[in-house]
Amino acid sequence: MQLDIQTNGFSLTDGIRDYATRRMQFALDRNDGHVMHARISLADINGPRGGIDKRCQINLVLAGHSNIVIEDTEADLYVAIDRASDRCARTLTRRLEKLREHSYDSVPIPLATDD
Repeated sequence: MQLDIQTNGFSLTDGIRDYATRRMQFALDRNDGHVMHARISLADINGPRGGIDKRCQINLVLAGHSNIVIEDTEADLYVAIDRASDRCARTLTRRLEKLREHSYDSVPIPLATDD
């Protein structure tokens, strides 16, 4: 799985990059073979004015299926990353379970390949 992290409104520190990478690896570990690419977009919406304005948007590109997009906005960026990655894992698991239920008579779910 490829993982890209983009920021808007602040610079990406090594700590934030490492934290987001670890959270996504942990969240997607069980279903990692189905994810081709993950993009995390982090933004400080209001800039220096403060408030509940740290946004984490995660876009998962699945092998052979539609994308999953999760967005969370919090006052703390780390909390936004936590909540978005947790929701992403639950959504991916739910989507794959539905596909497995409906695919007994059809083609198996394709796995992502590292090309």
